[in-house]
Amino acid sequence: MSSDAQLHVLSNAVAEEVLRTIYGDDFAGCQVSMESIASVIYDGLVGRAAADRELLDLYEKAHEALHLLATPPADGQSLAPVELQSLLGDRLDTIRGLTEKLISTANAVKNQHSGDEIA
Repeated sequence: MSSDAQLHVLSNAVAEEVLRTIYGDDFAGCQVSMESIASVIYDGLVGRAAADRELLDLYEKAHEALHLLATPPADGQSLAPVELQSLLGDRLDTIRGLTEKLISTANAVKNQHSGDEIA
């Protein structure tokens, strides 16, 4: 099942449960369709899913970069100690900068999620 289909199933289930909680099992007195409630829920889920995918893509790219930086250089055996030390120092500086950006991004996302309000 695609993620879009899963979001539709989830939004329908949540809409049904919301209406059941408010109106009871028979939905007596309910003047809105379950589909209209599900549509609102679906829109919220789609927005969150897109943001989550972007964040996951960012972390995948960061992991790839860290893996490349952690891989020994192909010509490492031929490097003089000073060159190797410089190369490793540069790589560590890059890793530190990357992890600082990841921490900053994670904190921004946490702050955004904690600041989200239901309109």
